[in-house]
Amino acid sequence: MTSLLSLWRDRRPIQSDELTGVQYDDVVVGAGLTGLTTALLLARSGRRVVVLEAREIGAVATGNTTGKVSLLQGTRLSRILERQSEKVAAAYVEANLEGQAWLLRFCEDHGVPFDRRPAVTYAHDDSSLDAARAEHAAAEQLGLPVRWETELDVPFPHRGGTVLEHQAQLDAMDVLAALVTELRREGGAVVTGARITGASLTGPISATLEDGRHLDAENLVLATGTPILDRSLYFAKLEPQRSYALAFRHAEAPEQMLLSAGPPTRSVRDAQSDSGRLLLVGGEGHPVGRTRSPREHLDTLRRWTDRWYPGAEETHAWSAQDYSTPDGIPFVGAMPRGRGHIYVATGYGKWGLTNGVAAALSITQQVHGQMPTWQKPMSRRVTRPSGALTVGRLNAAVGLHLVGDLLAAEARSVPEPDEGEGSVGRRGVLPVGTAKVDGRRCSVVALCSHLGGTLSWNDAEKSWDCPLHGSRFTADGEVLEGPATRALRTHAGS
Repeated sequence: MTSLLSLWRDRRPIQSDELTGVQYDDVVVGAGLTGLTTALLLARSGRRVVVLEAREIGAVATGNTTGKVSLLQGTRLSRILERQSEKVAAAYVEANLEGQAWLLRFCEDHGVPFDRRPAVTYAHDDSSLDAARAEHAAAEQLGLPVRWETELDVPFPHRGGTVLEHQAQLDAMDVLAALVTELRREGGAVVTGARITGASLTGPISATLEDGRHLDAENLVLATGTPILDRSLYFAKLEPQRSYALAFRHAEAPEQMLLSAGPPTRSVRDAQSDSGRLLLVGGEGHPVGRTRSPREHLDTLRRWTDRWYPGAEETHAWSAQDYSTPDGIPFVGAMPRGRGHIYVATGYGKWGLTNGVAAALSITQQVHGQMPTWQKPMSRRVTRPSGALTVGRLNAAVGLHLVGDLLAAEARSVPEPDEGEGSVGRRGVLPVGTAKVDGRRCSVVALCSHLGGTLSWNDAEKSWDCPLHGSRFTADGEVLEGPATRALRTHAGS
């Protein structure tokens, strides 16, 4: 079985700059598409900007995307209309249209290749036909020139789908490399291996790094998957989801970007690579840390591909983490209790290539005292009863796992793990996670350093995952994804 590494990240990492200053106009946290686009736009306006990334450039959502730059986004538009007004939904479409246009124009200007493809939201059987039809109607209502096709040129069963022509697909790491080059040309810097752990509550903005250094800035932009500062409780309003993708050669890939309207989710498209045209298959999403075996989700995709694309040979396997808001509209703008100088962008719901650029455009204007016309309806939207119920459901599930997982861990002993395996059980008064990776045995206190959730073992990525708010850690406890910013405590048994 191939190791988990996305098709896009199978290359040398983009090199880091040195952190040479302590005073900046803007400090951007997160070197994905949102962070780097925001930094470039700010630097172009003459501001002194630095981007700080805890891991590598593109290490999280952007480097693990499926690479679709589309305004037709599964069943997102119909779900937004169920939870928000048509005015808000129209603003969302306008924002994504502007984000898409900016991104593809940037690609054309800087030699980043992309392919034009139709986007399709399809019904895989009768149970999802109503959802696909509803998305078709929502897209028409919001002004998108969709058409319904009863027969699609694919080998797997379906009941037709709604099609939007002239969308795009690309390699997101190519985009990030071009953004970094342009940012440096404008005097900005990107520093990897630099984790922000906090920011001042009063006075001028001062960001604290994991190594104890401080950076002063007029503005702090949190372009991380979920905000790493808890002061506005975004973690309680976001649902972290993990999903999976595989790349295959020797398969007749469709020249469409297809996404199913109902479960089980399947995302199917082609991709260009150095070895030729590949088939990409994705899906099998689930809340982070709340599945028995992430590896089984990958195996399910493998079995599906083997059935409908016999002879396909797997080249890459990976997963990504995304965050969804209760109403489908991202949270973008000044963070409450951030004194108007801490900005946040989160909740793209797996559609970050358009939403991420739109967020960057919006935040840049807000830094300069303005706001896009399409941002205003989204920022001023009111949470409707359906949205409030979703928030309640999210936090009820968090409470259930907070108590239930701890009790389950206390009832188990800690077995000696096999290679690549891990488990959580009681050793003394605390739950302990023990794993073996690359022949090395690791033991950690299996309580998330964010809010104390009992962790579960991810057998696909060899990580400890938190079922409360989606923090993830390496086998030996280092932070992979927030909102946690501190490593796990090691246990003496390691």
